[in-house]
Amino acid sequence: MTGILDKKDLEAKADAVVERIQTYLDEGKKVFTTSSFQSQSLPLLHMISRLDADIPVYYTNTGFLFPDTVRFADQLKQDLGLNLIALRPDAPKIKQLDAAGRFLYASDPDYCCYLNKVKPLEPILMEHDIWINGIRADQSSVRAAMAEVEPANYGCSRFHPMLGWDSKMVYYYRKYHDLPEHPLEVQGYLSIGCEPCTSKAREGNERNARWFGMNKTECGLNTTLVAGGN
Repeated sequence: MTGILDKKDLEAKADAVVERIQTYLDEGKKVFTTSSFQSQSLPLLHMISRLDADIPVYYTNTGFLFPDTVRFADQLKQDLGLNLIALRPDAPKIKQLDAAGRFLYASDPDYCCYLNKVKPLEPILMEHDIWINGIRADQSSVRAAMAEVEPANYGCSRFHPMLGWDSKMVYYYRKYHDLPEHPLEVQGYLSIGCEPCTSKAREGNERNARWFGMNKTECGLNTTLVAGGN
């Protein structure tokens, strides 16, 4: 990584994000955010903690997450004073097997993601006006095609304040604010989701290590939960 980014420039960008969220709050909008609690998630969580510690931060404990991720989320809850709310899928693991007795993540990963990631979040969208979502355009072609504000399902809108950020900006923001990294990152995991569908970093985009060998790059939060998504 070459070229040091100016701290003042990053702070100005962060201030703009905080101001935009504050505008939503001033307008009486009910806002929430979601987080995968990866290292790349920390700048947005830090900005939210600066603004309003009551903003709900949701994540779904699918039962397949790395234990390190759950511990990291709990650590950040304490360190940043987050209003962390863990969701859980309705379908028990015994109901997530195919006809051959295999877990759905092996035979039908899209449906597995729907049960474990998408469906638990649907009621949250119904209760809120603005979903602060930390996707970045440099992460995938799906995300690069999205706008800063997009309609979501159930009358909620998606706000993507990090869309124009890249991994270098995330790195320096974390460095300037002494924010930790996910404990698995040092082992070569750069995009971390559920344990069965996550592998160590490979060549190309960091998300290539997710669902490796499958024709899949998204869990559904950024496809199904977009207005008009399938």
